Amino acid sequence: MANLKDIQRQIKSVSNTQKTTRAMKLVSTAKLRRAEELAKRSRLYAAKMNQVIAEIAGRIKCNKVGGLDNRCFVEIENPKTVDIVFVTADKGLCGGFNIQTIKAVKKLLTEYKAKNVKVRLRGIGKKGIEFFKYNEVELFDAVANLSSNPDKDRSDEFIISSIEDFKDGKIDALHIVYNGYKNMITQELHVNKLLPVDSTQFECGEAEKSMLEIESQDEEKMLDSLVNRYVQYAMYYSLIDSVAAEHSARMQAMDTATNNAKDMVRSLNVQFNKARQAAITTELIEIISGVESMK
Repeated sequence: MANLKDIQRQIKSVSNTQKTTRAMKLVSTAKLRRAEELAKRSRLYAAKMNQVIAEIAGRIKCNKVGGLDNRCFVEIENPKTVDIVFVTADKGLCGGFNIQTIKAVKKLLTEYKAKNVKVRLRGIGKKGIEFFKYNEVELFDAVANLSSNPDKDRSDEFIISSIEDFKDGKIDALHIVYNGYKNMITQELHVNKLLPVDSTQFECGEAEKSMLEIESQDEEKMLDSLVNRYVQYAMYYSLIDSVAAEHSARMQAMDTATNNAKDMVRSLNVQFNKARQAAITTELIEIISGVESMK
């Protein structure tokens, strides 16, 4: 009978786990809908900002003597110092969501180390921060409780130092690594270089069609200001995109866990019924044997 009690205890434990994972799935599903809608709206704003930058930069590139010489648009062939910003979740239980980002960061670190380039690693999200601290990888800057609750002001404050250091020549490139939202069942890893901005995409033909009315003497100043906003918003958008992907990954992980718990409960019930039947059969044999021995 002790065996039956153990099985009953396991069934109760797994059933409670199943209730928890089902509840977590429902919570993530509700949060995902809100995050997905915010990500869609933010994507439109980011696209329009990219268009404005491309138009102004294209006009300067095509009309100014010497072309586009702003440091934010000039590719540096032999960088000496780079910033890598990564975004992970503050919580676990979301499958391989965090480890994909961590692997991409480790790959970048290895590549730059092979080229003798100094890397300043800047982290957002407890899971990534804890991983690199545990593995004794130095973090130049780290912020927790931002990836789970994206805030524009905190995001701008975090990234502005990298922008200023790039403009001052202290770093030669700025990368951001995060796992973004693609659809309900798929996350997409992003390894983006924010600075310098790729100027090869700017074409004179597109610049000539521009409807923006900006005095030529103000274009440089406007472009410099837009670069700040471009990078700051790219940072903020990565947080929004990442949190949507996190909820998507957790929803899938909890759905899988719920199904596994259901299968385990079914298997334990079969095991319990077999054990109970065996116990009943044993008792019947003992009774019959006792009766036979009394004859």
